[in-house]
Amino acid sequence: MIFKATEENIFKASELIKQGECVAFPTETVYGLGANAFNSLACVKIFEIKQRPFFDPLIVHVAEFENNEMARKLAENFWPGPMTLILKKNQNIPDIVTAGLETVAVRMPDHPVARELIKKSGVPIAAPSANLFGSLSPTKAEHVLKQLGDKVKIILDAGPSRFGVESTIIDLSRGKPLILRFGGLTAEEIEKVIGRVEFSQNQQNNIVAPGQLLKHYSPHTKLLIVDSAKSAMRDFKGKRVGLLSLKKPKNKKDFVAVQILSETGDLKEAAANLFESLDRFDVMNLDLILVEPVPEIGLGRAIMDRLRRASRN
Repeated sequence: MIFKATEENIFKASELIKQGECVAFPTETVYGLGANAFNSLACVKIFEIKQRPFFDPLIVHVAEFENNEMARKLAENFWPGPMTLILKKNQNIPDIVTAGLETVAVRMPDHPVARELIKKSGVPIAAPSANLFGSLSPTKAEHVLKQLGDKVKIILDAGPSRFGVESTIIDLSRGKPLILRFGGLTAEEIEKVIGRVEFSQNQQNNIVAPGQLLKHYSPHTKLLIVDSAKSAMRDFKGKRVGLLSLKKPKNKKDFVAVQILSETGDLKEAAANLFESLDRFDVMNLDLILVEPVPEIGLGRAIMDRLRRASRN
């Protein structure tokens, strides 16, 4: 089921893509579940395997790109990389991929295996994260196997994902650029290139990109964001509580388990460890996971976005 991402196995995966099957593969953000973006029936399998609602559009992964001036400017600076652009749709892309919208989400991944798979397949690859819908995103091949099992014929393994959170999504279809989802590319980096950008208020009744549902990226264990985990524990005495902490906490004795995102408080390292840390909690039979907010600068915005969605009831 899990195959090392050798040249031979990438070729085998590309042949499956050409035959209308789905394969799981690594990117620099998280592992993706991919199919031929031009093949409607193949893309339907993505939704079936993930148990994903058909109103949630997919991201199309490409190896080459041409588009309008602002898109080219962003692409020149940040592609390949963890940035997805919402653009006017090419009519060759089936409606199943875009959830019937006139726009399409496009990105060029910065991972040699992903790029080679796209090139060998000879088509753009539609690929959301390779997990069950709404669950934690996979940052290792083992995470894919745990959630999707034998529903996928090949899971290409190239070790852990570098960023650990999904791509930043920028909508360029409405004139002014709008960040719809925070991710591996920070707002500060984007604004250095194209000036000030607005942030979406995330109206989930008007979904135009992946990851806009209010509840998403969730562990099975209930998660609660609190200002002070120590103070919050007064309300949870006798409960099996885990603590997700940015840095090493001063007091760990109140908690059954503690996961530290970064010993030094580095937000890049914290983002890379986020989903795997939550996944570890899920096998501990906890009543609750407590987490204190991280600074909402740089990748901290993406981390807090995922935590807020994970904490929704």
